[in-house]
Amino acid sequence: MSTDLKPKFLKVYNTLKSELINDPSFEFDDDSRQWIEKMLDYNVPGGKLNRGLSVVDSYQLLKGEELTDDEVFLASTLGWCIEWLQAYFLVLDDIMDASHTRRGQPCWFRLPKVGMIAANDGILLRNHVPRILKKHFRGKPYYVDLVDLFNEVEFQTASGQMIDLITTLVGEKDLSKYSLSIHRRIVQYKTAYYSFYLPVACALLMFGEDLEKHVEVKNVLVEMGTYFQVQDDYLDCFGAPEVIGKIGTDIEDFKCSWLVVKALELANEGQKKVLHENYGKKDPSSVAIVKELYNTLNLQGVFEDYENTSYNKLITSIEGHPSKAVQAPILMFFVDGVSNHHKSVLVVNMKETYHGKYGAEQRRTP
Repeated sequence: MSTDLKPKFLKVYNTLKSELINDPSFEFDDDSRQWIEKMLDYNVPGGKLNRGLSVVDSYQLLKGEELTDDEVFLASTLGWCIEWLQAYFLVLDDIMDASHTRRGQPCWFRLPKVGMIAANDGILLRNHVPRILKKHFRGKPYYVDLVDLFNEVEFQTASGQMIDLITTLVGEKDLSKYSLSIHRRIVQYKTAYYSFYLPVACALLMFGEDLEKHVEVKNVLVEMGTYFQVQDDYLDCFGAPEVIGKIGTDIEDFKCSWLVVKALELANEGQKKVLHENYGKKDPSSVAIVKELYNTLNLQGVFEDYENTSYNKLITSIEGHPSKAVQAPILMFFVDGVSNHHKSVLVVNMKETYHGKYGAEQRRTP
């Protein structure tokens, strides 16, 4: 994204926030208005904003020329709707996982004056999205499709969260039900649809495209989402908290992580016994034993092999799309995503692929 567009994107957040805390459908007083403003500022704009910014980038790549002020505002508004949706998911997810930190600060529900009020705040965040869409897109020919898109993706995400949660039921911990297929289902529905497909789909709708004609775009972006969730699983264990913005707890929380699935696949019977005895325990010594086993199985090397294989597969799929105009935002999303994961050995190769195809001078440096 050109440097002059990001400040405009951030400015749109303040406009939307002001509209919401003065929504005529509710009689706000000073206390409720201040609460909503503080809650929004704490939870919505604090991340990297990749999803929201990608809507603007994708739309600009589809259009192929400078955007009007109105187009920047509308694309930014759709981007912020995704960031609002993300905030809703994270506020409730942190409660369900009993997490402590998010984006380098205490989870919203951990604040002394918040607690379980955060559950209602999550509901409010979710309900802000249709209000924003109604105010700014009700007269657009693609309005109904936008509403349907957000509703569908929210349902898919909540269903993915359900699969994730029921595999970690207290008192029913059973590693034997963990597999690559279960991991993929969780990732596909819980993360890939809203994080990777939704931003590009919003841009396509705004550009006047029929999403039914771009099923392959969805498939590629879902594959991309799986790829990045594997990266997140890896970083949860091996990433530094000051870099990833949170303290990884997948081992303690008995998560169906790609790492434990691969460990079960590669381990001998003795090593599987070690996993069964230590995985999912809060005890730091048990966590250390699991991490030591991961190192013994060389999961870092296994992950690097996975990266290389996935990269080649995804680039082939992207370049095989018949529309060069649609190729651009998908590949841009891929390059930006890898770059923002900080540690990938593939960043340089992807930058060269992307900028070589579409021109570095026209694009935001990932």
